Amino acid sequence: MAYFDNAATTYPKPECVYSFMDEFYRNHGGSAGRGNYALANSAKGVVEETRDLLKELLHCPAKQVIFTPTATIALNMIIQGVILMGVRNVYISPFEHNAVTRTLHCFEQSGQISVTVLSVSDSLQYDFPRIRYQFEGLKPDLIIISHASNVIGLVSPVEEIFSLGKTYGAVTLVDMAQTAGLVDLDVGLETVDFAVFAGHKTLMGPTGISGFIMNPDFELPPVLFGGTGYDSANQQMPDSMPERYEMGTLNIAGVAGLNAALKWIKSQSVSELFREEAKRRRRLIELLNAYDFIKIVGNVEGRRYVGIVSVLINGISSDIAGSIFAERGISVRTGLQCAPKAHQFLGTYPAGTIRFSVNSLTDDRDFKALRDALDDIAVNL
Repeated sequence: MAYFDNAATTYPKPECVYSFMDEFYRNHGGSAGRGNYALANSAKGVVEETRDLLKELLHCPAKQVIFTPTATIALNMIIQGVILMGVRNVYISPFEHNAVTRTLHCFEQSGQISVTVLSVSDSLQYDFPRIRYQFEGLKPDLIIISHASNVIGLVSPVEEIFSLGKTYGAVTLVDMAQTAGLVDLDVGLETVDFAVFAGHKTLMGPTGISGFIMNPDFELPPVLFGGTGYDSANQQMPDSMPERYEMGTLNIAGVAGLNAALKWIKSQSVSELFREEAKRRRRLIELLNAYDFIKIVGNVEGRRYVGIVSVLINGISSDIAGSIFAERGISVRTGLQCAPKAHQFLGTYPAGTIRFSVNSLTDDRDFKALRDALDDIAVNL
């Protein structure tokens, strides 16, 4: 099998992730924060070390790391919490995932918020004069930006957008599901209120462990409730962090895997991982461009991208194309990739695209298998 679906989840993981998860869960798999015995304490030690590794990676030593099972849950906790605080005018990029847009849609339908899409040109450039005009007409209360599109891989200028938004007093939230550990971003900046990460994507860890970074002074109301192993007599969620937002038993095996992945990223360096992924993306585009029945979507010279490429194939729907590739041992993602708004912007709605996504571990065997599959498709079209 040749794997070109790293935007869904990275595969394979670094070997150290598999081995440390196995070793840790066999020998140290207690419940962190739920006792004062050796197994619980060793689990707690790995949890706290993993928080510190994330703070180091994302340049935010003064901020708080909150663990959640998925990035979708993290986004819901933040969005629903700030809406409870009275947020009304929400701005998003054209490239947001359903984890954001479905959550906002629920509150927009009930009349609690309005949602406006930031102005982006046909050449995929954020139009800052136009965005300033948008903010002047309707002051932003909340700005949500996907750091990189999960459909075409376009990296957004988060720092500049958030800096402008803060002049209007906006709360800012960046979705780093496709970039944490790959595209360097200073989450410690005062202009970044919240940053969401997905442990199983560019962070190279297992599924089931994600979370968000937040300013500890931000009084975000909790929207999920339950046991925390702390202050149990109190029926209100604790004021202390991270307990205020970490209810239920933590996925300690997942944290252990993320811990190993973060150490692996540190040993490689973020800049080197991005360079390696960019090389493989260029190789992928060169390969795809060799076939005249393939049209690449949303690739503009001079823009910055992670290793995601979406294409259309002449005369074949994306869903059928997915089956054709699967029959030839090629793993790709087809359809709308949980981002219908992005496809509406790109003109590929409702059928969607065929998405290929590489990373630094995509190797020559993957590319050879893809070339063989494309040659076979070319003969049989």
